[in-house]
Amino acid sequence: MILIAKSISDLSGIAQQIISYASNCRVFLFYGDMGAGKTTLIKSLCGALGSNDNITSPTFAIVNEYAGGGDKIYHFDFYRLKNQNEALDLGSDEYFYSGNYCFIEWPEKIPDILPDKYIRVNLQVQDDNSRKITLDKI
Repeated sequence: MILIAKSISDLSGIAQQIISYASNCRVFLFYGDMGAGKTTLIKSLCGALGSNDNITSPTFAIVNEYAGGGDKIYHFDFYRLKNQNEALDLGSDEYFYSGNYCFIEWPEKIPDILPDKYIRVNLQVQDDNSRKITLDKI
């Protein structure tokens, strides 16, 4: 599935489409260059899931937890990891298989410990500054 966000105002509707596309899959891996809009899209996804929490990148905390419509939402940012063991040490596998929503930024830092099933979300900045969002079920 390919979606185009021409502006930030498009993200609310796009977030609803992504949640619908995912069906019962609750693990999302976000790929894209720095500044592509991964955290911004995750904010919209959390809003679509009913979260009123302040959604921020967990760059230094590595994982943030939010409440969303009776569900827990875990937001990971693995950018600063030195190795995959750091993710294992924080119990990432328990989060991934908890049945709760998991939004994972920089999953390329943990290639050997990714869950078996997930939605791959690839964000690409286009020449007109829009975002091309490509979704794949894995």
